[in-house]
Amino acid sequence: MRLRALLDTDALGLRLLGGEEELDRSVRGVMTTDLRDPSRYLSGGELVLTGLAWRRDADDSESFVRILVQAGVAALAAGEAELGDVPDDLVLACARHRLPLFAVHESVAFATITEHVVRQVSSERAGDLAAVVDRHRRMMTSGPAGGGPDVVLDLLGTDLDLRAWVLSPTGRLIAGSEVTGPELPPEACAKLAGEHLAATRTGRRGPHRVLLAGTTYSLFPIRSSGRSPQGARDVRETVLSDWLLAVEADAGDWPEERLDLLQGVTQLISVERDRRDAARTVRRRLAQEVLELVQTGAAPAEIAARLRVAAPVLLPGLGAAPHWQVVVARVDWEDSEVEGGPVAQSLLEEVLVDPQATGTEPSDRIAVAHTGDEAIALVPLPAVSSEHDGSETGLLADSLLRSVRQTLSAGLNDDGRLTLGVSAAVHSAEGLRGALEEARHARRVAAARPGRVCAAGHQELASHVLLLPFVPDDVRRAFTARLLDPLTDYDRRHRAELIPTLEAFLDCDGSWTRCATRLHLHVNTLRYRVGRIEQLTGRDLSRLEDKLDFFLALRMS
Repeated sequence: MRLRALLDTDALGLRLLGGEEELDRSVRGVMTTDLRDPSRYLSGGELVLTGLAWRRDADDSESFVRILVQAGVAALAAGEAELGDVPDDLVLACARHRLPLFAVHESVAFATITEHVVRQVSSERAGDLAAVVDRHRRMMTSGPAGGGPDVVLDLLGTDLDLRAWVLSPTGRLIAGSEVTGPELPPEACAKLAGEHLAATRTGRRGPHRVLLAGTTYSLFPIRSSGRSPQGARDVRETVLSDWLLAVEADAGDWPEERLDLLQGVTQLISVERDRRDAARTVRRRLAQEVLELVQTGAAPAEIAARLRVAAPVLLPGLGAAPHWQVVVARVDWEDSEVEGGPVAQSLLEEVLVDPQATGTEPSDRIAVAHTGDEAIALVPLPAVSSEHDGSETGLLADSLLRSVRQTLSAGLNDDGRLTLGVSAAVHSAEGLRGALEEARHARRVAAARPGRVCAAGHQELASHVLLLPFVPDDVRRAFTARLLDPLTDYDRRHRAELIPTLEAFLDCDGSWTRCATRLHLHVNTLRYRVGRIEQLTGRDLSRLEDKLDFFLALRMS
């Protein structure tokens, strides 16, 4: 903005005392000071507001004005509340140094002038930034020369003092500004992503405002540039795959111009999103081809040949053939015609990129296909020794569950479920069909559990936990009631803690000493409680069969 615009604003009550020929100077900021030497706080282009408390005699005006001119300020505005009229020595000093001087009427608060200047300068910066964003969009559309979303986030930080981050629907940090301070911690990212998913499911338009640890964030959806919000038949088609822009600010009172600017930023970032999706097309096609070969019973040699083509794409530079792991995901909606396969495919691609979910280094080289409502990921793993059985990869199911449960539950709301199954690692094409079936069985185990987001790994297929979810509910209730209800009733009447005692006794493999130590009981007290359990149930805890029945009853209760 120009100095002349300040003089023309009646509400500011400014009176020009000198420097009329300099009124076309630009104002880039405002500062209020009564320091004798404020130079350390000046960067140039400011309108300096002062109450003249620094002035002790006429000589002070000359040194003060000289300091302002050397700092490159645009103009000086002196308040009349302290001394009445602005001293003549200050007027003369400003005239000698060609520094425009305004008088501020005592009825006008410095805060009023400051707010006006900040608003005008911010609006102009937003306009400048909008032009930069538009140019950057054209650059990114034509190729990678734009530098990715980090560049435009840097612009938001430097030009509008806005801290901003791009997050995936699972809370993974995709991009952030290097000029606005530290990254968001993972727990904050997950919380913001969850709040965004929940707000999107309500159908409310963005930006969505969230208060987190005393800080307000505004969340803007980032959709594919080829898809408008109205392009989807149902919000559930995109809610688990769209990125979001999180801005550390309250957009509730922003002018339309700034909101439009941020919408432009989201459109710009969506170009990068589309580019990444396009890069995944080859990997999706490879996964689809391998999956079709496996499911149609193709010869292992044919599958192996296709895997040799896939390996350099998924793990470039890898000297040896990788091991492979299969992850199966399914998204189910209640009373909906939304196809879950594409949603699960996009979701798996996001989840498996996240190192917090996989426990490995970040990688965007996961091949995911989909068929019907099911998505299948072909995950390459660095080759390991021949003696290795891949057992540690079963931990991936637990990692996936911890990573996505809290966040995605908000997007699934009360009418959707995500279930995941994870296979063990296999080292050849012959094992891939078995890995696929293993992952599918694991997913069915997960689906039999309660909860909106569930996962199961291959270890659970060789355990009693594989059987328990498939026991009919009425059978489960009858079995547990017959064994445990007498103990529960006795505990309720006498506070005897027979159920906790039974759990500890079985967990200690029937060891009297270890169980008594764990429960902080005398062994005789423990023997009395176990005897009471046997008396109430008619069972003998020295017999393996009875121990097993109690163990299963406790697991199913």
